[in-house]
Amino acid sequence: MTDRMTSADHNVDRQLAGFRPVNATPISDSAHQKRIASLQAQIGISGLAAVWLDASSSLTYFTGLSLGQSERIHGALIMADGPPVYVTPVFEAPKLNSMMRLPGPLLMWEEHEDPFALIAGHVAQYKGRGLGLDPATLFRFASRLTHEMQGNVVLAEDMISGLRQIKSAEEITIIQTAMNASWQVQKAVHAHLRTGITTTEVCSFVDEAHIALGLKPLFVAVQFGEATAYPHGVPYPQTLKQGDMVLVDMGGTLHGYQSDITRTYVFGDPSPRQRQLWQAEHDAHRAAFDAAQLGVSCEDVDAAARASLAAASFGPGYDVPGLPHRTGHGLGLDIHEAPYIVQGNSTRLQTGMCFSVEPMLCVYGECGVRLEDIAYMTDTGPRWFSRPSASLDKPFG
Repeated sequence: MTDRMTSADHNVDRQLAGFRPVNATPISDSAHQKRIASLQAQIGISGLAAVWLDASSSLTYFTGLSLGQSERIHGALIMADGPPVYVTPVFEAPKLNSMMRLPGPLLMWEEHEDPFALIAGHVAQYKGRGLGLDPATLFRFASRLTHEMQGNVVLAEDMISGLRQIKSAEEITIIQTAMNASWQVQKAVHAHLRTGITTTEVCSFVDEAHIALGLKPLFVAVQFGEATAYPHGVPYPQTLKQGDMVLVDMGGTLHGYQSDITRTYVFGDPSPRQRQLWQAEHDAHRAAFDAAQLGVSCEDVDAAARASLAAASFGPGYDVPGLPHRTGHGLGLDIHEAPYIVQGNSTRLQTGMCFSVEPMLCVYGECGVRLEDIAYMTDTGPRWFSRPSASLDKPFG
């Protein structure tokens, strides 16, 4: 702490000491079994023999197993019925058995053997016209599988994302807990900013705070002044001074699920121009949320944000000053996943979908404003996970 904060900031140390780990019930094995059953139903409808789950977040979603991709293919085959069939190098089998949550047979290969031929041979024993691939499968694996399957390979993205983007009540609870924690961190950052603090120092505090709250730090981006105009920041630290716009974007991980929240405000007294920009962003943020009703397409939510900004003389479209990127993205086991709130996405909003609302207003050379909150769809419409900023002067109420 001493090389991050000055002695005048002992209250920051007290803030960290006051945080207590949060928790939520992790996803159960029975829930994973139900997810596999749902995927198997889709496999049956599609006429495929199996779906390949690479060592990706989809493997975690369906089986509870977290491996991580490497130069060796490993993952699981989900057949139209029966347990998962795990593919692993022989020497990794003891580790896999210790990590496995849902039992299933192993397809094992020695270092000199061809795992792709092994997978294709296993799939050939079952009825169906081919293999569906996890969209996260690395190209070097997908190309080898396509060869061994004699081209009988399709992308299983629609069936996988179609299931993953509808969050269960258990998933909503985990995300809510993670979002509550990150909101606390955002509020603590706002309370302890001081003249001369650097973006690097704030980033360190955010990571420490997430750890104190029981989350694994996922990412943090802090920008001051003109640097706030750039959606993904700048490659150098900044030092805070009076009148700077402040943008803090952060996320943590709880039981594999992500939080993601951004706040923008002014350190000191806002200028009329800063108030104008902040209010335009706030109005676009609210317009997108209000448009996000059941049955409405994702692209219509994006259009609502852009229309609001255009009414304030920003844009149009992706033009800057204005909103140069999509309005939002889905959130779950991945920080960015379906559904994407963007032009061209005709997906209709359904109960259980979770997505960010972040129609960032970028004014290059001046500043930017991003208010990012995560919404989720209920049977009666959208709901926020976190309390949005009500005003520039009181961003946390």
